[in-house]
Amino acid sequence: MASDLAVGVDLGGTMIKVGLVKRNKGLVQQKALETGAENGPEHVLERIRDGVNDMITAAGSDGICGIGIGIPGTVDMGRTTVFKPSNLPGWLEVNLTEEVGKLLEGDYPIVVENDANVAAFGSYFYGAGEPFDSFIMITLGTGVGGAIVYQGKVFRGTTGGAAEIGHMSIDPMGPFDRAGVAGSVEAYIGQRFLSHAARMKLLSDEDSILYEMAGPDLKDLTPKMLFDAAEEGYQPAIDFFAWAGHKLGWVLSSCVTLLDIRKIVVGGGVSAAGQYILEPARVALLDSLMPAMKDGIEIVRETLGNEAGMLGAAHLAFEYIDEHP
Repeated sequence: MASDLAVGVDLGGTMIKVGLVKRNKGLVQQKALETGAENGPEHVLERIRDGVNDMITAAGSDGICGIGIGIPGTVDMGRTTVFKPSNLPGWLEVNLTEEVGKLLEGDYPIVVENDANVAAFGSYFYGAGEPFDSFIMITLGTGVGGAIVYQGKVFRGTTGGAAEIGHMSIDPMGPFDRAGVAGSVEAYIGQRFLSHAARMKLLSDEDSILYEMAGPDLKDLTPKMLFDAAEEGYQPAIDFFAWAGHKLGWVLSSCVTLLDIRKIVVGGGVSAAGQYILEPARVALLDSLMPAMKDGIEIVRETLGNEAGMLGAAHLAFEYIDEHP
């Protein structure tokens, strides 16, 4: 009988989160490692190996039934290979199932999926998406990811690349994102872009409490610092999150209009700004929808945080074992 434990890997541009997950229960143990993406694919693959081996050790005699990996970028329909992930320099076409398998001592099923899709799986089975049969997932982190859950299944499109919401353009004359798309929503509210835009907007306020947090020229400014400043009542930080929230709401209006799915789950690190970003997003979304599409609109924050990706990735392994007993 297969083990009821699996390893879920959430591979991000900055950190790799690895978790040991028990079926229908949740996380048993977890670990975070720096991605070191600038060191190239081989280094990142070795970091994945290290994290997975730690979880296999933690599983002990029970063992694991398989490994699921969530990664930014388009993943093929066979759920083995990722193509040109924008936040991982030097990655062109990498068969993660093969490459990670070579580095492990045991022989385990390894299933790969887009990171936003695995976050949606995690949300659907363990988090804020549980009440919804269908919802749009958007993740606000190093990049901006998207997923579509329709009647309990992730919609992957014809090649596996559906729901790249972060690369949808809201201004063709706007800044370029890391994939080269002009005016995409990621180019405004992806974590690095967001921090840079906030710094440019708030740099002139030399009396700002942000200077105490981020240092000279606000060079170390982060979304978390902006949130802390907003919590202390610093109005320019509140206004900046409202600006970002409106960008989010505008792209979501296109998604809702196209799909007629009215429930939206927002996850990722930047979503920790909570109502400072989500309430302006709701306003912008409702303002930009035709009246017939407004009924039932709901935007909720995924509170699982980093756990959503690990849980969803592990679910890939459980799903694989169920289909290949």
